Order: sequence, then structure tokens, then C-alpha cells
Amino acid sequence: MIAWIICLYYADHEKITAVLLKSRTGEFDLESILFLKLRNLGIHDLGCTGECINLERLDLSGNNITNLAPLASLRLLSVLNLSNNRVSNLEPLRTCDVLQNLNVAGNIISSIENLHCLVSLRKLENIRLKDNTYNYTNPVCRNSSYRAVVLEMFPNIKVLDGERVVGRGSDLYQLCKDIDDTIKAGLYKNGQLVEHSDCKPWVEDSYWEIKRSNNAIIEEAYKQFNDVLHECRLLNNRATHVISQTERSMSLKKQPKQYAI
Repeated sequence: MIAWIICLYYADHEKITAVLLKSRTGEFDLESILFLKLRNLGIHDLGCTGECINLERLDLSGNNITNLAPLASLRLLSVLNLSNNRVSNLEPLRTCDVLQNLNVAGNIISSIENLHCLVSLRKLENIRLKDNTYNYTNPVCRNSSYRAVVLEMFPNIKVLDGERVVGRGSDLYQLCKDIDDTIKAGLYKNGQLVEHSDCKPWVEDSYWEIKRSNNAIIEEAYKQFNDVLHECRLLNNRATHVISQTERSMSLKKQPKQYAI
């Protein structure tokens, strides 16, 4: 009997039901749910998700979703993560007027035309169609002019595929670039790279440690922050590898040629 109940519970996850939502959030009324995280549950049917009309943040990553129709009623949705699903049509999102952050990396969006339905979303400033950290992408990303066309379609966009864009909303990007240029300038003297063995981090190692909380929104922020840190570590490893290869190559070029006598 217990095994049957467990099987029924997990089978229920293929479709989002009121029972699933209430058990996941602890909310008795679906309209009271503001944040919802349903990752990697094998969901293919959004079911009654549209009844959560006050939902602000929704994470459905890692499922088998194809039809987004139930999301059309979520007029207060600001953050939506649909990465690693099977979505090809974004049309239902047209009515999500306050949507700011959309992640659809790892789906089957095939062309730029599939993105036209989002043009009316004036608050949309962060779009992710590919994610190199997890090797998620979409067929549309293979288009050589993909990035330029997307930036032209969405003039208010600040971040595309995790990268701060140049133009409107790029103040932070420029600030980081200026700081980076200043640091690089300080590493060179008379055109030669100067090693600084006494360089220290700005803060103590434990400064960035975050205490876990039961609050769902803080939990999500913690997860996103860790994702960013993970991506930064990967980028740092790649940069270190490239620098190492470059230095090795330059070292080999500088070595005097030896001729056999």
C-alpha cells in the first residue's frame, strides 16, 4: 500500500496539480504563492500553474515541458527559468507584462521569429538562450547574426546569455572594464609584466559565506549566487589555461635555435 502511494505521488509530478503545489510551498491557497521552484521533476504538463496568479518567480528548469499556455495568466511574473526543457513556442509569455528575467537555454527555439512575441515586454532586460556553463543552447543560437539581431530587437536589454551588453544598461559593464584596465595597467612596468607576490584579496575568505535560510526567495538568491560563482570559477580556469598555454608558447619562441654540428 505504501509503495503504491509513493508511486502515485511521483507519477503526479508529471503534471502540476494543486496537491503538488500546496505540498511544495506550504500554502493552502494557490493565489498566495509568490515563489515556486519545481526543478528536475519530469514535469511535462503545467496543469493548474496558471491559477497562481500572484506568482512572481518561477523555476521549472530540467523538466519536459513543451506547452507554456498556462503561464499566460501570470501577469505579475518577473523571473522565469525554463532552461533544459523542450519549449519551442514562447507565444504565451506575451501577456507576462512585468517579466524581467527569462532563461530558456537548453530548449528547441529554432528561429529569431520565435522571439518576436517577446518584443512587447518592455521590462525584459535579461534573456538567456544559451548557457556555456551547462552546455545549454537553442538551434537559433547557431545563426551567425543571432546576437546582433536579438540586441536590435530588444533595445532595453542589459544582459544576454549571461553577458552584460554594451549600450543602454551597461554602466556596470563599463565600470568593471575600467577597473580591469586599471589593474592591468598596474601590472606592467616599462612594457614588462610585473609579478606581485604580496597581492591580497579585498576581503577575508569567509566574507562571502552566506548562511542558509528557510525563506524561499533567499534560498533562490543563494542558488543563483552560487551559479554565478560556479560560472566565474569555470571562466577563471579557462583563462588560467589559456594564459598558461600562451606563456609556454612565447617561452618556446624565445628559446635560441640549436643546430646540430
